Amino acid sequence: MIHDGPELLTIGRLARRTGLPVRTIRYWSDVGALPVVDRTSGNYRLYDAESVARLELIRTLRDLGLGLDDVRAVVAGEITVAQVAARHVSALDAQIQSLKVTRAVLTTVAKRGSTAEEMTLMNKLARLSAAERARIVDEFTAEVFGGLDTTDPDIRTRLQFGIPDLPDDPTAEQVDAWVEMAELLQDPEFRVAMRKMIEFNAAGRTPETPPGTSLWFMSRLIHLAGEARGRGVAPDSAEAREVLGELLGDADRAAVLVRIRSAGAAGVPRLRELIAQVRGMGAAQHYQEEFTWVVAALEAELSR
Repeated sequence: MIHDGPELLTIGRLARRTGLPVRTIRYWSDVGALPVVDRTSGNYRLYDAESVARLELIRTLRDLGLGLDDVRAVVAGEITVAQVAARHVSALDAQIQSLKVTRAVLTTVAKRGSTAEEMTLMNKLARLSAAERARIVDEFTAEVFGGLDTTDPDIRTRLQFGIPDLPDDPTAEQVDAWVEMAELLQDPEFRVAMRKMIEFNAAGRTPETPPGTSLWFMSRLIHLAGEARGRGVAPDSAEAREVLGELLGDADRAAVLVRIRSAGAAGVPRLRELIAQVRGMGAAQHYQEEFTWVVAALEAELSR
């Protein structure tokens, strides 16, 4: 075909002009990113000076990691470079996050000498998307606290908003802790135990019970038991009974004992520890000595 306009370039000359391989230019033409301007009488492709600029743009976009669909949209004027760049920034952020998690998982595996099966599980759980990790927490919350919102909102609120997600740049220890926490939250036996504990805790509450009551009780228990232990008060002494009276008043001692034991048996201390590790806060305070003292004091009083 005869063309009377500006100089046209064969694909070979275009390749020499741009430094790109002929096969690459031909492929980009075939997929519609680089339109053919004309053809010779022998049906060979011809391109013009604008094709050179278009090729430079395509090469730049491809070097930045854009897919051919996005490249075609940009060169066709359907979307701006700024718009597609913003979209790819988000995609790159997700890839970077995934790589950081992968690095942390491999570091953990290397330190622990994990088996192939354990490594597979860790990688599977650690690479879950933020939405999937949130789903694990939501399912746990729904199963453990479902229907108890109005009677015991304190612990639900503390746990629901206290379970953290992986940070953007997790350490191997944080990944390790989050994986164990995810397994714990998905463990049917742990959910059943937690449900029983929450039901017991909610049994004595009514809609009129002031918010924060259960949290206030635990705080007071730790304070009074800690003071008693500091003074060397024996759990089976008369002074210990006075401390229980100040803490519990006329409350059923046997019911309180079941409540405190259930909290430990349900694995709550371990959950608190894992949450602290994921947050990078180090070891969580269990106040195990204070709870042990109160349990011993209650057992001593009930045995009389």
